[in-house]
Amino acid sequence: MRDPVKPPRIHDVAKLAGVSVATVSRVLSNPAIVSETTRIAVEKAVAETGYRVNLTARNLRQQQVGAVLALVPNLANPFFSEILSGISRVLREEGMNLLVLDTRAHDGQPDMKAVQPYLTRSHADGVLVLDGGLDPEPFRAPSCPPVLQACEWIEGLGAPRVFADNEAGARLAIDHLAGLGHRRIAHLTGPAENCLTVARAQGVASGIAAAGLPSPARFEGDFKLRSGAQAAQAFLAMADRPTAIFCDNDEMALGLLHGLVRGGLRVPEDISVVGFDNLEMSAYALPPLTTIRQRRARIGNRAAELLLKRRRESLGDGYTEVMPVELILRESTAPPAQG
Repeated sequence: MRDPVKPPRIHDVAKLAGVSVATVSRVLSNPAIVSETTRIAVEKAVAETGYRVNLTARNLRQQQVGAVLALVPNLANPFFSEILSGISRVLREEGMNLLVLDTRAHDGQPDMKAVQPYLTRSHADGVLVLDGGLDPEPFRAPSCPPVLQACEWIEGLGAPRVFADNEAGARLAIDHLAGLGHRRIAHLTGPAENCLTVARAQGVASGIAAAGLPSPARFEGDFKLRSGAQAAQAFLAMADRPTAIFCDNDEMALGLLHGLVRGGLRVPEDISVVGFDNLEMSAYALPPLTTIRQRRARIGNRAAELLLKRRRESLGDGYTEVMPVELILRESTAPPAQG
């Protein structure tokens, strides 16, 4: 019978299950190496006693914090929610916590003074970097835990990376629009220095060249809704407008849609619009947004898996995994109007 005052110990579980303390420990840490009969007996004893693993003591024994730090630019951005969920799911299975730190100051610029104090083994057992605009130097310090880059990557930092095939995704968007018959395609980009912007621009250039189309009109945004709406105003002011536009992310595409419709254009009758990311809200836009899907939860899963692997074994700098993307057809694209 459980003592209502004294917390149950692993010895209590072992006694009730009729096994050794070492066997209980094996069942709790690596159940695959014990027989099914033993595992069931121990799990039943754990349930009856109410025993819980002392994670603080375990971490002290293993000389770890029991947490991974994710560095995210702008936590208000809905893009990161599925990625963080995917990371958390993998860490939870390992009995580890996820710590999240916004890397950006109020002015939107990287804030390394806020980030750097957390890059120590006393704060985290590993670091997942989702912000490609950070200074690479602090991540090279001996005191920094193992690092893995996800979604974005820092130029000059050789830590392993996992990200979507940005170039192929942009190429899919241009191929789709060209296949519909569009000859004049505009491009709403992210910030010029951003690694995603550079990769997607390469995909756009590849698609434009393959289709034999003229160079696209370019509008620069900052991946936010407002910059999409601002791009719509610039687009509406053009005397000779393109018939389609590819946006480097869904947020800008949604802002663009809003601005175009308010300006009197019909989508897709007057202009076709394609986004990138497949945010949940993109399916509920008016009209629903054609976009490039990157499997953000899977990217988060894989980033966490690789970081945990890097803590246990060698995963050399320069290691890269590129995740496939796909075109999601909705109602914001159509052949150009005739005449």
